[in-house]
Amino acid sequence: MEKAEKMETLGLGLGWRDMPVGRKFRTVGRTITESDLVNFISATGMLEVLFTNVTYQEVIKGRLVPGALVYSFAEGLLIQATMQSVGLAFLDMELTMKGPTRVGDTIHVEVEVIESRPSKSRPGLALVRTRNQVVRQDGGVALEYTPLRMLKEHA
Repeated sequence: MEKAEKMETLGLGLGWRDMPVGRKFRTVGRTITESDLVNFISATGMLEVLFTNVTYQEVIKGRLVPGALVYSFAEGLLIQATMQSVGLAFLDMELTMKGPTRVGDTIHVEVEVIESRPSKSRPGLALVRTRNQVVRQDGGVALEYTPLRMLKEHA
C-alpha cells in the first residue's frame, strides 16, 4: 500500500466548503436505552423524579429522558458524521424543545445549512450555522437547535 497517503480517509468531518447554504443531510440513528438514561442522570445529577420514579410512568406513559440527554446524543451523532478534524469552536445556539423523548426511542438528526461564510478575522476558517432537528422514529421532532460553529477545511 505505497499510495495509502493519497487515499481519501473516511470518517473525517465535512470542511466548511462542503457545507453551502441549503445543503441537507441526516445522521444515522441511535436508540436511547434505560442504561443511557440511568448513566446520564447519575453523571449530571439530574435526579428529577420524572426520570427516577417509575410510578410517574403511569401518568406520562413511558420513561421520559431529559432534553439535555437528547441534545447530547444529537451532538455525538453530528460529531461522528461531520465534525471530526474540522470543528474548532461552538459559538452559540438557540434550542427549542418540541416534544418528549422516551427510553426506547430511536433518534437521528436532520440538518440544513442555513448560514456559511468565510471568517473575516481568521483566514481559512468559516462560520457555519445549521438548523438541526432531532427526529424520533415516529417522525416527531424532539428538539430543534441552530448552532453556529467555526470550521476549518479538510485536513
